[in-house]
Amino acid sequence: MSIHPSLRSSEKDKKQRSVLKRTERLRSMLGKGQWREGDSVYGLPKIKTIRIKIKKEKVEKVETAAAGTAGAAPTAVEPAAKDSAAKTQEKK
Repeated sequence: MSIHPSLRSSEKDKKQRSVLKRTERLRSMLGKGQWREGDSVYGLPKIKTIRIKIKKEKVEKVETAAAGTAGAAPTAVEPAAKDSAAKTQEKK
């Protein structure tokens, strides 16, 4: 049987774990050379997870660029507005 969609947990609801699981600890300790095959898997030291923070780009750059083009936009729109007004009058 499959799980009903309302019972599934989404990725955004999960919290960041602060400590690795035993298998993850063994894998990282093997890579660092702190644990050898045959050693006890009980009583391992806790290893904190690495949290990655993604920095967002500054919004100020986008706002200044938009402000620079906003001043030029009304001059370009006015001739187009006059043309469209003239076309509507011609159709009547």
